[in-house]
Amino acid sequence: MSRVNPKFATELSKYGSDDFNACFNCGNCTATCSLSTADSSFPREMIRYATLGLEDDIKASLKPWECYYCGECSAECPRQASPGELMMSLRRYLTAQYDWTGFSGLMYKSLHVSLAAFILTFVGVIVFVASVGFELEKMMHFGHLFEMIAIGTVGLLILMPNVARMWYFTILKPKVKVPLMKYVKSMGELFIHMFTQKRALGCDDNQFRWFEHFILVIGYLSLLFTTVVLNWFGSPYLFVIILGYVMSAIVFVVTIDFVSSRIKQKKQVSKHSQPSDIFFVVWLFLMGLTAFMVRLFIDLDILETNKWLYIFHLTVLVQWALIIVPFGKWTHFLYRSFAMYFAKLKEK
Repeated sequence: MSRVNPKFATELSKYGSDDFNACFNCGNCTATCSLSTADSSFPREMIRYATLGLEDDIKASLKPWECYYCGECSAECPRQASPGELMMSLRRYLTAQYDWTGFSGLMYKSLHVSLAAFILTFVGVIVFVASVGFELEKMMHFGHLFEMIAIGTVGLLILMPNVARMWYFTILKPKVKVPLMKYVKSMGELFIHMFTQKRALGCDDNQFRWFEHFILVIGYLSLLFTTVVLNWFGSPYLFVIILGYVMSAIVFVVTIDFVSSRIKQKKQVSKHSQPSDIFFVVWLFLMGLTAFMVRLFIDLDILETNKWLYIFHLTVLVQWALIIVPFGKWTHFLYRSFAMYFAKLKEK
């Protein structure tokens, strides 16, 4: 029997949602949601769990990750209970539950903690560049080395253990019996959703948003590969140089629309933006823009006299790698993909 937490609504409000108790169970959200089926009640079931404070059921559920927040449920809610925002808040809450370090929860619940983390990493970058005498060659060498080490370390010590905790909450603890071969045969589901996020196509009138996300994911992963594996900043090969320019341009151009939407707040998905949402799109924009500019300054042979540009890029890179990727909204990309994989494992 699930344990009831009467203070869950108060706890969840720290992650964004504070009006879901206005729900009077009319069912409009489920009737409106294009992802809702006879076997899967979107998002009504999660509203019920949250209202009753059924934390174990929420942790065991994958439904918050299956929702892509098209916003129709919130727009049609007669009580302004914002069920779409509830699902978003549950994703933040679950991210905090999966994170074994506890830092994700602190960042989501406190803007001061987030700002302090950004300031500390900035100070760390300044200390580093001062220690190498602001020599550009050394800064770029260690910057590239940092990228390679950070990817492996963050993935191995933080992200994979967190995915293992997600698996424990959703598969192992609920005692879902999954044959070993099903783990192997269903692996394709993980990669399909990781690279295409195809479930978002189930949302009505969401094709352009899906296309933007798809292009952004491809651009981001390609830029990561070009910068880290092909060493874009140090490569003399024309193909690598052009590829890096194109991918970085894609990242910062596409994110302009995301940043604009967050600022204007005209779309339902943007009306309740939290600091973590803003940090994610702004830092992703800065990653693409500064990478583009650094390579351009290299090709124009003016980076040596404009070292501040590389220092700014390095600061954005370090904050992205050490804060946003392991503890911020970037993790939603990872957890969504594994949620689709785990959902496939739970199918009878």
